[in-house]
Amino acid sequence: MRKFNLLESAPKPNRKVEEGWRTEENRIIAKRYDREFFDGDRVNGYGGYYYDGRWRAVVKKLIGEYGLNSNSSVLDIGCAKGFLLFDLQDMIPGIKISGIDVSDYAIAKAMDGYANYLIKQGVPLEQAKIREQEAKDKILPFMIKASCDNLPYAENSFDVVLNINTAHNLPKDRCAKAIKEMIRVGKNPKHMFVQLDSYTTEEEKHRTEAWVITAETMMYTPEWIRFLEELGYDGDYYWTII
Repeated sequence: MRKFNLLESAPKPNRKVEEGWRTEENRIIAKRYDREFFDGDRVNGYGGYYYDGRWRAVVKKLIGEYGLNSNSSVLDIGCAKGFLLFDLQDMIPGIKISGIDVSDYAIAKAMDGYANYLIKQGVPLEQAKIREQEAKDKILPFMIKASCDNLPYAENSFDVVLNINTAHNLPKDRCAKAIKEMIRVGKNPKHMFVQLDSYTTEEEKHRTEAWVITAETMMYTPEWIRFLEELGYDGDYYWTII
């Protein structure tokens, strides 16, 4: 396994880590993965998740690390509104993309905010709206509602398999199944990436428990490494540490 920071270029989120700010009720709301989680109040989730171009730098890293080209196939597990899928398709014409998510809302809102992004780039309003709809139509056929512990794909289907901040949203036994599913559908055991909620100190553990809203499996980093090794995972990994 290799520790690899795929999201190094991503903007650092603004987190209000305050004990008691998020309650059990907020976590119940978040686990519905509907509008409240993606686009509602920050206390219930993202506080608004819209296309802003951040995934384009991630695609560049994927190309450099895994040699992606027009003949490659990529699975994005937990694809949300499909932003990474679109940027893969846009930057590598001909690439085969697939994405799964448990959220009907996220899939229905595919490419949400792309028009506003284009407007900021100088594209006229009407043209931006048309291009957002075209982008949505382009990726929707490749987005499926499914859980990461039961992937609807055959063995050895994908050149690269990504599981970014998703597997830890399941209880430990199902999280293990999700990792095994990655291994099953991937062609190359080295061309996989998983990012998981973790901590290295008691202080980080306390902050994580106060902040996280959907994760059900969290461990110290050595525990995660042992967990992945025991499952036979040999790809890349990184942590989300609060």
